[in-house]
Amino acid sequence: MTKNTAYPHLMEPLDLGFTQIQNRTLMGSMHLGLEEEKGGFQKMAAFYEARAKGGVGIIVTGGISPNFRGRLAPFGSQLSHFWHVKKHKIITEAVHKYPTKICVQLLHAGRYGYHPFSVSATKIKAPITPFTPSELSVRQIKSTIKDYGRSVKLAKKAGYDGVEIMGSEGYLINQFACKRVNKRNDEWGGSIENRMRLAVEIVKEVRQSAGDDFIIIFRLSMLDLVEGGNTWEEVVTMAKALEQAGVSIINTGIGWHEARVPTIATSVPRAAFTWITERMKKEVKVPLVTTNRINMPDVAEDVLAKGHADMVSMARPFLADADFVIKAAEDRAHDINTCIGCNQACLDHVFKQQRASCLVNPVACYETELTFEKTTSPKKLAVVGAGPAGMAFSCYAAEKGHQVTLFDKADEIGGQFNIAKQIPGKEEFYETMRYFTHRMEALGVEVKLGSEQSVESLKQGFDEVVLATGIVPRKLDIPGIDHEKVKSYIQVLKDKEPVGKRVAVVGAGGIGFDVSEYLVEDESLTTKPEEWMKAWGVDKNYEHAGALLSQPEFHKSEREVFLLQRKTTKVGAGLGKTTGWIHRATLQKNGVQMIPGVSYKEINDKGLVIDIDGKEQLLEVDNVVICAGQEPNRSLYQGLLDAGVSTHLIGGANVAAELDAKRAIRQAAELAMTL
Repeated sequence: MTKNTAYPHLMEPLDLGFTQIQNRTLMGSMHLGLEEEKGGFQKMAAFYEARAKGGVGIIVTGGISPNFRGRLAPFGSQLSHFWHVKKHKIITEAVHKYPTKICVQLLHAGRYGYHPFSVSATKIKAPITPFTPSELSVRQIKSTIKDYGRSVKLAKKAGYDGVEIMGSEGYLINQFACKRVNKRNDEWGGSIENRMRLAVEIVKEVRQSAGDDFIIIFRLSMLDLVEGGNTWEEVVTMAKALEQAGVSIINTGIGWHEARVPTIATSVPRAAFTWITERMKKEVKVPLVTTNRINMPDVAEDVLAKGHADMVSMARPFLADADFVIKAAEDRAHDINTCIGCNQACLDHVFKQQRASCLVNPVACYETELTFEKTTSPKKLAVVGAGPAGMAFSCYAAEKGHQVTLFDKADEIGGQFNIAKQIPGKEEFYETMRYFTHRMEALGVEVKLGSEQSVESLKQGFDEVVLATGIVPRKLDIPGIDHEKVKSYIQVLKDKEPVGKRVAVVGAGGIGFDVSEYLVEDESLTTKPEEWMKAWGVDKNYEHAGALLSQPEFHKSEREVFLLQRKTTKVGAGLGKTTGWIHRATLQKNGVQMIPGVSYKEINDKGLVIDIDGKEQLLEVDNVVICAGQEPNRSLYQGLLDAGVSTHLIGGANVAAELDAKRAIRQAAELAMTL
């Protein structure tokens, strides 16, 4: 790899004594949904090999259970028997073609197990699963510790360089460590020395089973962010005991899955939690890894240069771009496909038992299926519409060797991304625009902006045409829809037209939520980490257990917003599984009234007349913003077909029911692969 001058701290090797890590990057653990798929280990091998080829220092796999009861799901993966070794060797042999180290994460789900055999420190149900765990007996605890030891021996036989023991995010070891779940009165409960006993004994067992030449990473919950979490003194006590027990590295864990504080979503400021790792560096000598919302080399370099940590963990950034490290090493950060923290194709998929992927990189976890070999018969392709679908298709098609011309009537690329980037907490879309700009330039895509196309202009000179022309808002059938109070979401977000102090937002899909957040959050908290912490109740002084403030400090918006939907279901029910609650909570904090089951009667000089359960009422508002209803923009489609032009529809031009960049970009990739 090229010797780096731009990011010297990030590219510096880390010496563990018995082995050396080639740089300071750790690919954080992510369950991929491939672990249980038929042929999944071959697909995982291709996925991890791409990241090893891309220069990652240490890869940590998705969580694998040390025994049956610790599984995340009924058919979840475990590493407990000799016949498991062969499958794992497929992964380690692929990774070890390169200098990258790979560690298997051993994760016992505890009460987070989504099955009736789950166990925990105490018989207390988690709020995120329907199953109540059994309380582990002392004999079962000791047996579980032995299971970890057996798993590590198998991991070593499989060729892994080490293990990460998952001790955070609210899983079993974390459940034992905190009073929130651990109500025991034996030697495994009560004082912190007793509550952390499981963690310490597991590390001792693992070290004894693995020997001295094996990496042991412990993922320690440094901020529980839940009531009944540990105090700072208790976290430090545990860290020192783990260091004494023989860990090689301590990785920072932030928050339980049931915590009501966002920790990795795009609205979280970059590197928002590195301060806690910096604080721990004063307490222990073992190398520390910091984590969460570190998604570009300059952010990682800054964290390391300031001495906040010895390594940085990035999980989703390596989904977005397998070559992140090589690009940084070659001082090509502008070429990195940046993780935007959306969760839509990664965590949202995994929590629905689907295969993980990435909104901005649909090839992630599909390395053996979504491929772009050079074509033997290059074509001249016209792409109309430079939104997410058009940009992505242009890149993938050009990668295959086609000659691509991308047209857009606007004077900038981006399409709907130019609207999304206006939303507080969605500034990362600027990075996606930067990536596509450089990628298209490098691939020789001819971009013609301010260039509206017609059937006449397209029917000659191109072998095929791809319409990525997006959507057009549908005009709603409401009396008074043409009133001067009415604005479209495009007028509000893109054209920045002024909006009054009292606003009705019609339509509570993703766009309705985005508009509502835009209206109530004047400035994004993502650029103000200190204020963001206070707003979400994070106690940076760690004066309270779990690092939670007794009362968040939040400045409520002066604007009054009503978010309305026709459906009678919960407002926001269709939002992302792992981020929907954040959007709802943000609007609730700002006093937005979310109202389902609404019929729209009339828009007049006084405001919006609505009907709920047969009761008519007037919402006296200054403006009504329409965020409901859009149709595919297919104005050119039939004419091109009639002219005999081979024409394809992708993105919003294909399906406009709910604007979906994830589907648009994936559809673009799939079409490019077939041409």
